[in-house]
Amino acid sequence: MAFQSLLGKEKTIGNSIIRPLVEIALGCTLAYVVGKWVYELADPTQRAKREAKEMAKNILKNIGLDSSNIKLSDYEMSIASHLVDPKSVNVSWEDIGGLDDVINEILETVVLPFRRQDLFVGSNLLKPPRGVLLYGNPGCGKTMIAKATARAAGCHFINLQISTLTDKWYGESQKLAAAVFSLAYKLQPVIIFVDEIDSFLRARSSNDHEATAMMKAQFMSLWDGLCSDESANIMILGATNRLADVDAAILRRMPARFHIPLPDLACRRQIIGKILKDEKLADDVVLDNIAQCSEGLSGSDLREVCRYAAACRVRDYVNQQENNQSDNVSMPSMRMTDFEQGMQKLLKSKADLSNDAMSKIYSQ
Repeated sequence: MAFQSLLGKEKTIGNSIIRPLVEIALGCTLAYVVGKWVYELADPTQRAKREAKEMAKNILKNIGLDSSNIKLSDYEMSIASHLVDPKSVNVSWEDIGGLDDVINEILETVVLPFRRQDLFVGSNLLKPPRGVLLYGNPGCGKTMIAKATARAAGCHFINLQISTLTDKWYGESQKLAAAVFSLAYKLQPVIIFVDEIDSFLRARSSNDHEATAMMKAQFMSLWDGLCSDESANIMILGATNRLADVDAAILRRMPARFHIPLPDLACRRQIIGKILKDEKLADDVVLDNIAQCSEGLSGSDLREVCRYAAACRVRDYVNQQENNQSDNVSMPSMRMTDFEQGMQKLLKSKADLSNDAMSKIYSQ
């Protein structure tokens, strides 16, 4: 009886010890779950950050880099999600029409330093620029040139989105800006492409938000460090439609500038030929006539005209099938009238946009 009584007391003591421990463990677990939920509620970007991290791991694996061997911070992983594998870029110089002179200069200024580093050793005059700027009207091929440059250079390519560097938490944007350069150093050779660089590094003013001003200052400071580091094989490639809006301090850091103009007659003819090289055209389609009627249009405008003409062909095909109630109707060729309608539609939309812009100006 005494032995049983002793066992009963030990069991009671054991229960009295275990129960509080279990309660503490459950309380800690609940606190962790609730804390995590509150944190994610306060910062709804947490899920996007986790997805970006997984995307970065997959990209690094695809370009032959093991994320387990390369120590990257969470900020660097966030930037790494914007890496582009040069082999996956489906744009080449052959796809760009009418810019042969610019392409040749870019090959010498940008691509050659990455391909033949031995040629640029031992001379300050031959040092490749750390900043290159493409500027010109919208739709003239700046982004296509950037992609083709990355493919030709065969280096890693960071397609930097401005939204990636903007974070509502104080100090986070500066850490992300620093991560751009620290990641580039770890993965060099690297081209950092900043599209619409004027929206990111526009002329500074007293109206700039404090966090934005600090992030810009951080970015330019790190850029200066890159310019003074002769061993760095990193280049920043920017593109803008509004050269006048780019900060003068940024322009000084981008000595190599290439104007991408609206295509002239010969260029338009070349662009149209590339767009329509695999299309079925009627006998009345004369590419020279389309080029002559499209003065002032950009390369993307010409593609839109051709897209509309192709849509007309499909619409006619569907109508013929419905009228004949047969599947034996063949796809018609693109006719000159299709291109004329596409041109009229595009010019009308441009005129409407211009009128809307003027109305907004006069209404202010």
